[in-house]
Amino acid sequence: MIDQFKFKTLTDIDALLNTCLIVSCQPVDNGPMDDDDTVVRYAKAVIAGGAEGLRIEGAARLAKVRQALPNALIIGIVKRDLNDSPVRITPYSLDVIHLANAGADIIAIDATHRSRPEPIIQLLAKIHQLGKISMADCSCEADAKFAFEAGVDIIGTTLSGYTGEETPELPDLPLLVALTKKYPRVMAEGRINTPALYAQAKKLGAWGITVGTAITRVEVITQGFSQALTKSY
Repeated sequence: MIDQFKFKTLTDIDALLNTCLIVSCQPVDNGPMDDDDTVVRYAKAVIAGGAEGLRIEGAARLAKVRQALPNALIIGIVKRDLNDSPVRITPYSLDVIHLANAGADIIAIDATHRSRPEPIIQLLAKIHQLGKISMADCSCEADAKFAFEAGVDIIGTTLSGYTGEETPELPDLPLLVALTKKYPRVMAEGRINTPALYAQAKKLGAWGITVGTAITRVEVITQGFSQALTKSY
């Protein structure tokens, strides 16, 4: 088990976050950028550009990023496509164990109230047992309330807009405002795809702000330009 991390406590992380910027280095699945070495380079690049933390998917990939950036703040997740559950983000205690061993400082789980293979409380207990900080990826206020009362450390707006049939274009800033009034550490995440939206989330009281697609998914960024040009003619 790797155990040489700079950030072990919430107090440490509170002191770190100034710009509040976390970058999710998750390439498009099975795309040309979807390999470990590329993600390590993404991670190095965004840290060099001023990001204060990373969100990395997959324990093996996270271990490589940790080796390359031993002092970086890393949020770890595992994504799975399950046949019997819509829950994708870190659904199993074994995922938690692997992420902890790989070097995650924070471990995020899907905290929505949907059919799931393991209870939220069980996953949070495992995270804390392993001495890690827990984060709940929520879709609504009810998710956040349950997770906070269960002992989660960080509340995220991550899954707002992603549990229904259609995903809105804008981030759920009203949910962010509601959560920041109730909980000490709220991560704004989901469709924050411009510097202006990032700045707005910070102004609204976000403890941390995760930006992903707009920085690290090259295909999606390029597609946006391509479609804009097509629509202009």
